[in-house]
Amino acid sequence: MRFAGKTVVVTGSGRQKGLGQGILQRFADEGANCVVSDLTIDSEAEAVTEEIRGRGAKVAVIACDVSDAAQCSALVEQSVAVFGGVDIFVNNAGIGFMMKPMLEVDPKDWATVIAVNLSGAFYCTQAAARAMVAAGKGGRIINIASQAAKTGFPHLPAYVSSKHGMVGLTRATAVELGAHGITVNAVCPNHVTTGLGAQQNEYFSKLLGFESVEAYLENMAAKNPMGRPGLPSDTAAACAWLASDDAFYVTGEAINVSGGEEMH
Repeated sequence: MRFAGKTVVVTGSGRQKGLGQGILQRFADEGANCVVSDLTIDSEAEAVTEEIRGRGAKVAVIACDVSDAAQCSALVEQSVAVFGGVDIFVNNAGIGFMMKPMLEVDPKDWATVIAVNLSGAFYCTQAAARAMVAAGKGGRIINIASQAAKTGFPHLPAYVSSKHGMVGLTRATAVELGAHGITVNAVCPNHVTTGLGAQQNEYFSKLLGFESVEAYLENMAAKNPMGRPGLPSDTAAACAWLASDDAFYVTGEAINVSGGEEMH
């Protein structure tokens, strides 16, 4: 129960079997108050909320379009109003389903991905940091980047660029916020079959000429030193460590959680 009395906000956490849900499950199990947030609060988000509440956590659910700075500020303000503060903020919201060759990318699709994945992380980081500075107790900001923050992938120019940018955002904000006792770090998972991951599986299995999605996943697992793709619980464990007192002197890092698939 090392997070008892603390509050964690996770954007993009209203999808079942998603990274956001996995991260909240870990924090709920360790005693944190949890804020579920997604673009809309639909039946799926409500189901995630009930599942987290069933773990014994106090839970609030708040809609937020992270591409809108005002909504990001409102998310933090409402979280503070409900729980008295925000101690841990996880920028998990992201989109990466716009998969096309670079020469065919529509500028509107480019702008949409950057608006959610990178600008959204900045708006939320700014809002969360303002609340943390005002409270004077420090805090933890964790950005869910990707293996695509370290390596280029075809047919994902906007996604790869946004995730590389997220690492830059992590480093820049860590430098400024350290004086306030706020750490900022990024977690870089390899492929995880969430809802978004399933769309990528379909697309890339066909692009690379595999007979089936299953064959594509088997090949992916065979190339990984640990013998499997990532799980939401892998990313969640890294987030929990970064939010803990054990990681109080770690900031500005982009930590691979990829089973050794990403070495540099």
